[in-house]
Amino acid sequence: MRGNHIYQNRSRHHSKMLPSEEVKIRQYLSKYQNPEATRRDIFSALSQYHGLSCKLEPFVFSDGARMELVNLEGTIPVKYKGHIYNIPVCIWLMDTHPNNAPICYVRPTPEMSIKISCFVDQSGKIYLPYLHDWLPTSSDLLGLIQVMIVTFGEMPPLYTKSRAESAVPYPTHPSFMPMPGSNSSAGAGSSTPYPAYPPTTGYPPPPQGYPPYPRMGGYPATGSPAYQPPVPPQQTHSYPPYPNQSSFNTATNIQQGTGTITEEHIRVSLLSAVEDKFFRRLEEQFAQSKAELDILQQTANELSQGKNHLDKVLERLEKEKNELERNITLLKEKEDELDKAISRLSDKEDIDVDEAVTTTAPLYKQILNAYAEEAATEDTIYYMGEALRRGVIDLDIFLKQVRALSRKQFMLRALMQKCRLKAGLAG
Repeated sequence: MRGNHIYQNRSRHHSKMLPSEEVKIRQYLSKYQNPEATRRDIFSALSQYHGLSCKLEPFVFSDGARMELVNLEGTIPVKYKGHIYNIPVCIWLMDTHPNNAPICYVRPTPEMSIKISCFVDQSGKIYLPYLHDWLPTSSDLLGLIQVMIVTFGEMPPLYTKSRAESAVPYPTHPSFMPMPGSNSSAGAGSSTPYPAYPPTTGYPPPPQGYPPYPRMGGYPATGSPAYQPPVPPQQTHSYPPYPNQSSFNTATNIQQGTGTITEEHIRVSLLSAVEDKFFRRLEEQFAQSKAELDILQQTANELSQGKNHLDKVLERLEKEKNELERNITLLKEKEDELDKAISRLSDKEDIDVDEAVTTTAPLYKQILNAYAEEAATEDTIYYMGEALRRGVIDLDIFLKQVRALSRKQFMLRALMQKCRLKAGLAG
């Protein structure tokens, strides 16, 4: 309860974020792809967990790629066996946050050691189903920290070193990068940097039951980073001591008997598998329903287009129907007129063909007579050819008569042409 009391005092002390800190965080996120969403996520986490602070520090990937990333470092309160322990963590935010999951580590102080489990490897990197199943629309830092608190409350990631372990100094490595903010060469007034973590050659494989994290777009693999977060300074407050390694092993052996996989691990794995299967089934059902809706929408659009086409066809047919009805009425009227004309003509005497057609002027009558005579001449020439073909007349007689008739026909046509020009008719 002492640790809880200290944490509560610190919470009251940092209950409100200073405006200068907000401005600093906004400057840190100037190169991020989603600065506003990331800023809201950071503010939400810092307002709830005051043991964390926001910093901008370099992160070096395993292939040597270097990037300035924002990280939340500090402590989170974890309840274990009735006591509140402040677990030091560091949460690195990718510049694509929240599209990609953060990279998280526990950072033990010199008197602590990492307890390797299915959630934490030997370098301190944290593996959680929440990180593996990170979704930009529903996952956030506040939920991640809460999952860490629950998980570490059941299986603490750190334990207190024994005296023999504390007496052994940390090994150093010439190629290990110094802490951010510390000078490689000691200057006047410079504080002694905290010892770096021992260099690691690589992470152990992810715990069985969780698939490996997917590669983040645009980032190199983070399997064995060349840089580890700096070790925080030793707390001046007196917290309850961390449980030692032997107590964890004893508790684990009592629960499971093997000291490796407990029933809690199996339960978490089963819950994760069921959740994955449920989400996959839900996504399949959603995709199927969406496809059906798309098909129905497409069908509705096609039916709407067909309805518009049919309306146009019906409108055109209606116009044609009205026009046909008008034509039928007109034809019936003309038919009645013809019947009346026929009945009227049938009551009269026979008509003289020569007097049936009368002209309005002598010039027109001359044209009419010339045309009739020319037509008769043409018929005469035709019948003369038939007589020659049948052998009724000789060739000499045929040629003589045809020559005379052709001359007459030419004169008649010339007369008609001259009369038409005189009358002002078309040639």
